[in-house]
Amino acid sequence: MFYFPRVSLPWLSFLLLVAATLLALLLGRYAISVGELCQFVMTMAGLGEMPTERYQLVHSLIIDARLPRVLAGLLVGAGLSVSGAAYQAVFRNPLVSPGLLGVLSGCAFGAAQGILLHWDPLPIALLACTTGLVAVAVGVGIAHLFQTSSILLLVLGGIVANALFTALLSITQYMADPVDQLPGIVYWLLGSLSSVDQHTLIWIAPVLALAIGLLCLGGRVIDALSLSDDEAYSLGVPVQKIRYGVIVLATLICAMTVSLAGMVGWIGLLVPHLARLLVGPGNLRLLPVSACLGGVFLLAADGTARSVSSGEIPLGIVTELFGAVAFVLVLHRVRRGWL
Repeated sequence: MFYFPRVSLPWLSFLLLVAATLLALLLGRYAISVGELCQFVMTMAGLGEMPTERYQLVHSLIIDARLPRVLAGLLVGAGLSVSGAAYQAVFRNPLVSPGLLGVLSGCAFGAAQGILLHWDPLPIALLACTTGLVAVAVGVGIAHLFQTSSILLLVLGGIVANALFTALLSITQYMADPVDQLPGIVYWLLGSLSSVDQHTLIWIAPVLALAIGLLCLGGRVIDALSLSDDEAYSLGVPVQKIRYGVIVLATLICAMTVSLAGMVGWIGLLVPHLARLLVGPGNLRLLPVSACLGGVFLLAADGTARSVSSGEIPLGIVTELFGAVAFVLVLHRVRRGWL
């Protein structure tokens, strides 16, 4: 009988992420073998030699076309999963997703405005990120109007902010040119990694990676939020500062992922449940495993979106289909803890 220690699961999830990354770089309409990839890497390092024409082709496929998309997929999947797990810990609710406080509708409104103004991808991404943060600030501000720290009022403020920016998005779509601008807005709302370029990634990826890392390192602090506020205060835990700090980081992560890939659903809700089944509820292990599994899930969804038809299927459609089926299976396992 074989025994696999529980402590190895985070490392196994990381190895699975590395394997998924290599597969995403190798597979596609123009497949590249492992040997050819090794030869290409050796040639780039000056330790080998490769025919010039083949080297240029492989360089174009991997460095120019696939690598930015794979890196964006890793960061988007990891970011949505980590922010979803953090939101679930903050609000003590397993059904909470990253869009709870209105960040998704806020990002969508900003991106739609950028498309309406014919901006380049980087300004659109920055505007989407900014309006997402503004939407959450509106929701938190509405909660603070009542001078209380209730989680329920925070959720209600998020619902109001979500409704407000959804209405603004609808107005923007109504004003858009139905031939030139509206299709671009609709396609962006469906989610895709096809528009990610190196310039946008250079600006957003470092900040996104840093925010994901900070949340993962703060797992023990986030665990304190599982206590009631009175219990946490009696132990000297600054609940309000931790709660709003986590919300700010998780919201920033979610806003940046949406600005890169558009509206990609289910990952922030589903993946934390899968990770919780594997490593338990402790956030010090849960958040890194969620990040790895989220990256794997999104790379698999993106590969499916690129491969099942001659034209690329929007990524959001694939994640919705995968997520709905997978969540039913997860629900079968965790339903006793919810009832």
